[in-house]
Amino acid sequence: MGEQSQRYLNKYLSSLSETERKRYQSFSSDYFCTDKYNANLCAELIQRGQKTATCSLNAWYELGKESMPTVGHLQVVIDWNGQPICIIEIDSVEMCKYNEVTADFAYAEGDRSLKWWRKVHWNYFSIECLDFHIQPSEEIILVLERFHVVYK
Repeated sequence: MGEQSQRYLNKYLSSLSETERKRYQSFSSDYFCTDKYNANLCAELIQRGQKTATCSLNAWYELGKESMPTVGHLQVVIDWNGQPICIIEIDSVEMCKYNEVTADFAYAEGDRSLKWWRKVHWNYFSIECLDFHIQPSEEIILVLERFHVVYK
């Protein structure tokens, strides 16, 4: 975690009681998406409360590229330039096939429409599948996370 993010996290944690602080054992700092425009847009949507979910290919975790998200994890959401925007806490983590993602989840991800969510995510996951040498499929397993902002 970068120095700015660590200071931001420490400021939040110091505002909590000792009992509340002990609840948290897992921390990270990162932006959403893979480009400046979308990273900054996602950070803004999260801060406004419009984006309360995210998803990723399960392959990321199976191949050891990332640690599996866990309930109670705190993430400092940063913009593309590394500036802390807010802190989120993961509320739920579940696995789901791409073609079983619901309109409710698409809405929570900030896309507001399942049709739009499917288009955007199919393009994104298809490219990721190629990077992992996996055949894109509507049956591919995703990891769905729901979260809420705890600090901004």
